[in-house]
Amino acid sequence: MDIGLWTLDKSVKMNGMAQGAFLEMRNITKSFPGVRALDGVTFDLHKGEIHALVGENGAGKSTLMKVLGGVYPHPEYGGELLIEGQQRRFSGVRDAEKAGIAVIYQELSLVKEMTVAENIFLGREPVKWGVIRWEELHRRARKLLKSLNLDIDIHTPIRNLGIGQQQLIEIAKALSHDARILVLDEPTAALTDTEVQTLFGILNQLRTNDVGMIYISHKLGEVFQLSDRITVLRDGKTVGTNPTIEWDEVRVIARMVGREVGDIFPTVDHAHGEVVFEVENLSVEDPDVPGKKLVEKVSFSVRRGEVLGIAGLMGAGRSDLLMAIFGAHAGTRTGVVKIAGKPVQISDPADAITQGIGFVTEDRKRFGLVLDQTILSNMTLAGLRRISGRFITSVDAESAAGVRAMKDLRVKANSVFTIAGTLSGGNQQKVVLAKWLLTNPRVLFLDEPTRGIDVGAKQEIYAQINALAKTGLAIVLVSSELPEVLGLSDRIVVLHEGRMTGEFTRATATPEAVMACATGHVARAA
Repeated sequence: MDIGLWTLDKSVKMNGMAQGAFLEMRNITKSFPGVRALDGVTFDLHKGEIHALVGENGAGKSTLMKVLGGVYPHPEYGGELLIEGQQRRFSGVRDAEKAGIAVIYQELSLVKEMTVAENIFLGREPVKWGVIRWEELHRRARKLLKSLNLDIDIHTPIRNLGIGQQQLIEIAKALSHDARILVLDEPTAALTDTEVQTLFGILNQLRTNDVGMIYISHKLGEVFQLSDRITVLRDGKTVGTNPTIEWDEVRVIARMVGREVGDIFPTVDHAHGEVVFEVENLSVEDPDVPGKKLVEKVSFSVRRGEVLGIAGLMGAGRSDLLMAIFGAHAGTRTGVVKIAGKPVQISDPADAITQGIGFVTEDRKRFGLVLDQTILSNMTLAGLRRISGRFITSVDAESAAGVRAMKDLRVKANSVFTIAGTLSGGNQQKVVLAKWLLTNPRVLFLDEPTRGIDVGAKQEIYAQINALAKTGLAIVLVSSELPEVLGLSDRIVVLHEGRMTGEFTRATATPEAVMACATGHVARAA
């Protein structure tokens, strides 16, 4: 996502920042059974500052913020937490909110059936004689959204808003508490370019109002454009805090992963075999708008050992295309799907799995995992019949397959019986990938395979994609990150508003040419 259109005015904060830290977290420790999540972490924040907190998934960022936000009350952690020099010990989230701390987590906490205004003041409605004063609630909601330049109807149910607008409402809700410390955890993960600009405008305004902000993101480009300082966590410890101008991306990544990082993408040298998967004139209709095509007459093919990248902007129809092929889209699909040269009928995901298609979906928590089940149960979910037998489950065979997959993909967990929901994002993604590899697919769809995971885990996923292609697996890759598509793909097709506007070999694909096609300029190069 291009954030070059917005550069926050850091001079306001840098000139006016108080010498002493507004927030101090000293030698914070936190343990879970068998795991020391935080080990003497030190972190501070000044008024009007954006302080970035970075690290691999599992480094302790979220745990530290849960200590700050009262999710883990004292004395469940060790160390000191001071605000304006005064030691604070929160008994819960409400205590932290009263102290002016607002934490916006990746998983939004909005009530989908309630309106924007109702969500903003949920639990804090203005009341007189036991009755909610709706006019006052609506007045406050309008005033708040206007102050943030958010043009959203306060009477709109949350379910009718896009995920990006929901994220902005979550921020507005946090600010309605008169927050002096605002924590933002991956705030742009689901935002469009326009919404990102709106968010950055809000952050700039908050900076001038002396709100201190802790910014957590895997997007280092954002971190370097927005932050005044950067703190790196690794394995539950603080490994460095410096002004942003003293860092560069290479140094930050090296601190995050504990080693120097060379080229992010592996050298691509796949040997291509015969065509194993083809799509001819595939169209997908919008299930909510009869006659509207989300995908229109798209054709492509993939060979053994080839990585085919599908590029395009948000709304181009990339995920709709894969979901429709896999039999998981609610819209009507037309066109022909061929595997090994023969047309196949796919009515639902079970048919797709039978035909040898695996699908690492865009939203791993919603579609990829059963979060309250074990790693083993998740890994074998789609391929248990192949692994263990048709009629009787062999526990030994299932366990052996899970242990091998866990070792091959280097999943960091105590055992295959660890609950999947407790893993970091990168390790969850490896479990999803393992699930589909255990089905022994002929073609593997990867939709945003590195979304929400850190740079170290990304490199591992990139290496795995490259290794799988070398074994002869045909791979179809969708990614919103253009460098990722360019760095991993042997060939790239580009979609714009559901239509195919370009096709490039690795040699002819340039960022400028691909982006031109993604914005609607038809160009074809083979």
